[in-house]
Amino acid sequence: MMRNFTLIIFFLFSLTSTLSAQIVISTPSLGFSQACASESFNTYYVTFTFSPESGLSPSNQFIIELSDDTGSFAIPIIVNTSAQGAVTTSPATLGFSLPTTISSETYKVRIKSTAPVATSTGSVSFPAYYKVQDEPFSINNLIENAVFCSGGSYLLSIDNPGSPSNNSPLQYPSLSFNWFKETSLTTSILVASGETLSVTEPGIYYVETDYGSCTSNSFSNRVTVSESSSGEITASISSSLGNPYCSTQGSTTLNAINGNSYQWFKDGEIIADATNQMLVTNESGYYEVSIDLGDCVANASIDLDTTGFSSSIDIDEIIFLEEGGTIIVTVSTTANTPEFIWYLDDAVVAGAINSSYEVSEPGNYKVVVTQTIGCNVSEEFDFIISEPFPDIANIPNLISPNGDNINDTWMIPIEYVAGTNTEVIIMDSYGKIVLQTSDYQNNWPQDELKFKNVNPVYYYVITTQNNKTKKGSITVIK
Repeated sequence: MMRNFTLIIFFLFSLTSTLSAQIVISTPSLGFSQACASESFNTYYVTFTFSPESGLSPSNQFIIELSDDTGSFAIPIIVNTSAQGAVTTSPATLGFSLPTTISSETYKVRIKSTAPVATSTGSVSFPAYYKVQDEPFSINNLIENAVFCSGGSYLLSIDNPGSPSNNSPLQYPSLSFNWFKETSLTTSILVASGETLSVTEPGIYYVETDYGSCTSNSFSNRVTVSESSSGEITASISSSLGNPYCSTQGSTTLNAINGNSYQWFKDGEIIADATNQMLVTNESGYYEVSIDLGDCVANASIDLDTTGFSSSIDIDEIIFLEEGGTIIVTVSTTANTPEFIWYLDDAVVAGAINSSYEVSEPGNYKVVVTQTIGCNVSEEFDFIISEPFPDIANIPNLISPNGDNINDTWMIPIEYVAGTNTEVIIMDSYGKIVLQTSDYQNNWPQDELKFKNVNPVYYYVITTQNNKTKKGSITVIK
């Protein structure tokens, strides 16, 4: 009898201990409405209650579990585990971070305890995305305009691979994309999803990385796509390093719009084997490409400048300076912290270090503009300051180019010289043209004439802008 009583006491004690070791955990309350995580921010908090506090074992840990993208906890993801005995009072708040692969509008979290074992119900659903790429990217090689033949289509695609200047979202396999067409300056409609878009209707298109209800900066440039009914249309070329660009950075890639085949040209000459959509170059020049679009042809061009900046000078190559007069010459430039060096007859002009220089004497001038920060390249401008042409009364028929500075060149009245748009032609006795210009500088012969005969005779034809003509001969003597 005593033995049975002892067993009953032991059973009651065990039952009491078991009942006291149970706790109830409430549904977790979210400290956020949506979780839009990124490398710079990825901490979120949940608050929950549990009862009784006395039911916790000193070794207990609370665990935050994240559901799959449908809200199911069939295979939960543990996103935080508290230290043993760290949480002992209710209510409690714990933080967690999201995995980098999540992407859905219907995630949930729940709380579990380890000693005793207990599990809460799932929280309300919430959107959760990890923005692994959260910056602008390019499509269509940054070419702003595209065109397709009537009845055809144009393929827009996200540019890849990524680079320091274009963090392509295609580098991240977990991402998906939504394409939009603008309907006004402020509104757009979703037209498709995927890495590419086949456009069959004219409009302005762009693509965004699909981060659901989370806002992000992961979007592309806009591309205006038009439809052409003509056989030949105009397109654009982009330079991967911009234009102008710094040639010391290496080669730039010229990109054309999508087409069936291509042929590239430089300065009007065909480039052998340049038949791809892209052309790599580090040379300045006027580049063109002919693009076969199927039922029509597109032509595009770009005047590529490898100086890394642009500059201009405010005078012509030849300027006439009156005796005692001065001319202020100014260079304009986009160079970063530019340096200016002026030259007269190939000698550095002391103290001339500004963008403007006051010229007071004839000579051959030059100014070199150098960008001193960033791309260290230079651009050069040459010009000539000349004394005015003498006012010659009549057209001479005799010159003596012997180097004595007297009658060395054929000097004609100022009404026929540079600036009057008068054509001057000089021929030898056989009718061969030795000079033909509409900008005569009173400087013939510039080179030494080789005498095959004594006192050779040349012939001139002067045609003015209003088609008046003067003809005659020039006898050359030593």
